[in-house]
Amino acid sequence: MVKLSVVTINYNDLEGLRKTLSSVFSQTCFSSIELIVVDGGSSDGGKEYLMENDFRISKWVSEKDGGIYNAQNKGWKMANGEYVLFLNSGDYFVSETVVSDFLQTDKNADILYGDMLIDENGILRSGRMPDKIGYVQLYRDTLWHPVSFIKRELLIKVNGFDEHFKIVADYDFFCKVILKHNAKVCHLKKVISVFDTNGLSSSPDKVGAIALERELVQNNYFPGLMLWVFRLYSKLRK
Repeated sequence: MVKLSVVTINYNDLEGLRKTLSSVFSQTCFSSIELIVVDGGSSDGGKEYLMENDFRISKWVSEKDGGIYNAQNKGWKMANGEYVLFLNSGDYFVSETVVSDFLQTDKNADILYGDMLIDENGILRSGRMPDKIGYVQLYRDTLWHPVSFIKRELLIKVNGFDEHFKIVADYDFFCKVILKHNAKVCHLKKVISVFDTNGLSSSPDKVGAIALERELVQNNYFPGLMLWVFRLYSKLRK
């Protein structure tokens, strides 16, 4: 069985696609990676770029889709790896040895996750994940998908991402598998990738929509009293 499938989704972001795939191609153990690209029918040369690199890409499609999470669901369903990492256009591995280091990690976990660098208009800042992922972390933030190696069996178990959520289906996924299904998680304590803040979930005009979707997710998975305390505490801190 393939150990790792890297899934990249893209739509009209040729520059980001090149950056992302270049970081995958340059991995010292590239031959051990199953690379899957789901393109939403780009008109900026993305499809042509994929055709040029067909010999290096395990599987790819370029066709209209139903959005980010529809594309990510397409991607993992095409995967054969024991673990799946979603590294979308614009995001890239921090070094050439990220995957080889992961392959040498002997950890029995449903999700192995690391840290990342956050690219804000060319300025990089460090983003470190806590060692414990539970109610507190998932209320404050989330588990970041570009640094999360997810067992494909876990994706199969919950049928991937709930496409009713247009912006935070990854947040819903992590809350569901960790808080409801008690998925075992393990912090790798090393930087995995660089996250591009030009994506949908980082857009300032989506702040309100993100907050509404996050509240819906929290209502589904957090105990009522705990959620009331968390929200009261957040209001008092403002």
